[in-house]
Amino acid sequence: MRRFGTEGRLYPEDNYIVPRTKETADFIDRIKQGKYIVLFAPRQTGKTTFFRLALDALTTEDLTYFPIQLNFEEYEDDNPAYFYRGLSEDIREEIEKVFQRRGQAPSEVLIDFLGKIELTDHRAMRRFFSQLANFLDPSYHIKQKVVLLIDEFDAIPRSAVNGFLRSLRHIYLSDRTRCPHSVGIVGVKNIIQLNYDRSISPFNIQDEFHLPNFTLEQVKELLGQYTEEIGQGFAPEVVASIHKQTAGQPVLVNRLAQILTEEIDIPKTETIAMEHFTVAHTRLLRGRNTNIEHLTTNIRRNPRFESILMRIMARDEGVDFNLDDDIISELTTYGVIEEGADGMCEILNPIYLYRIMRSFKPLVNGLEQEYFPEDTDEALHEYLTATGQIEMETLLDNFRDFIARAGFRILQVPDTPQESVGRHLLLAYLDEFVRRIGGVMHIEVQTGRGRMDILITHNQQKYIVETKIWRGETRYQVGKQQLAAYLTSEGATEGYYVVFDHRQKPEPRVESEKVAGVSIRSYVIPVVQEAPSSIKELQSQITSTEESKS
Repeated sequence: MRRFGTEGRLYPEDNYIVPRTKETADFIDRIKQGKYIVLFAPRQTGKTTFFRLALDALTTEDLTYFPIQLNFEEYEDDNPAYFYRGLSEDIREEIEKVFQRRGQAPSEVLIDFLGKIELTDHRAMRRFFSQLANFLDPSYHIKQKVVLLIDEFDAIPRSAVNGFLRSLRHIYLSDRTRCPHSVGIVGVKNIIQLNYDRSISPFNIQDEFHLPNFTLEQVKELLGQYTEEIGQGFAPEVVASIHKQTAGQPVLVNRLAQILTEEIDIPKTETIAMEHFTVAHTRLLRGRNTNIEHLTTNIRRNPRFESILMRIMARDEGVDFNLDDDIISELTTYGVIEEGADGMCEILNPIYLYRIMRSFKPLVNGLEQEYFPEDTDEALHEYLTATGQIEMETLLDNFRDFIARAGFRILQVPDTPQESVGRHLLLAYLDEFVRRIGGVMHIEVQTGRGRMDILITHNQQKYIVETKIWRGETRYQVGKQQLAAYLTSEGATEGYYVVFDHRQKPEPRVESEKVAGVSIRSYVIPVVQEAPSSIKELQSQITSTEESKS
């Protein structure tokens, strides 16, 4: 039985795989044209599986093309001499494998030629390839076109990258008939990022290939393979939710499918429904897996990442998607952000947004004991109806009162940018509440920035809270219309709108009204801008005392 795969390269005989017919045809056409193709994308986006399957399809159908598939992952710490020595051995082994797969034997002259391979530098490599085609042809009695595919290319030793690329460029420009005929370079960092001396790129002949995330139709096709084999179907809303929450990111799609089909005990005779998806989604949001760990590890590498990510999430006007900016470029390389339709930065998908918020949320903010009044029941019955529904107005009224009670102390929440402190506290507050009542909470993101919707599910009922930062009366009113449209699309009749006001003279509000046929309760909650002068003076005295002691 095949499985949904999340561990590296996938194989058609073992895993369910999206065919990507259109992209495969495009890639094969570029190979036939002799393009030198580059694909740089974040890890676990399916690029290695795609390139290898596409190349296998081409070389199986047409013996004119001779594939040499390499991987530079082991070479990162080598010096150029060791790199080229290892490359010699890898090329020889890969050529032998091709003959074995095709059930053929290399000619004696080719065996002799390969036995004498001794690559010492990029020039020796160029000369080797110029001779290789001549030795391959007698084995096949047809003109061979070598296709070189290099995976994990960005692990190439720094001191070798420019010479290596210059030699490939020299080969490409040498003649219409050349060896390699086509090259595919696959990695995470792009050529500019690998060009460490920042000089003119030695590989300006590259043909960039873009491998998009799965479309909704491709997710349907992937899950449909499982249904056809096993007989267990997915409810249409589950398929739509998988695509929506992952934005089609391949490993996240497969991971959710993996949880639903292998880790949750659902009878195979039963359709996978939304209540099952909620369990799987929560497990993915709160659990550990390699893709999420890569994400959180990478965004903690640089303190500036937090600042830019919070700006992307907090501001309607957005942050320009400028790849000439090192921070934007790195976050794109790590697969955290992408360019939106309007040229602005967007968080890649709602799952990443949730984990980013959790990553930057302090483990302890010092205010947890004050979320609820002292006489609040441990089970929080005050915020539940007799039938177990959440009293959202009461819950959010209390949050507003909590922010007022905390006052300037919210500015002392550790490691939290001031513009984000309101949202951090709301997430922490609701997270604590939902955990104690046994509900589920996750985040939806509509535009990738500015507005963020918190979805709480409890007793099979959904509650939607949209949060924004105050950006003026016009945007405040537009936000209500946006929320109303979203509520309608979700089949909800009521929602909640929390706006944090960071102005020097904030205007608190609480409004309940009908907007486009749905009920919306809105809160404008002031965020204190600074501590009282007496507190600031005390802090200043403490700082002065510490400095004098040192």
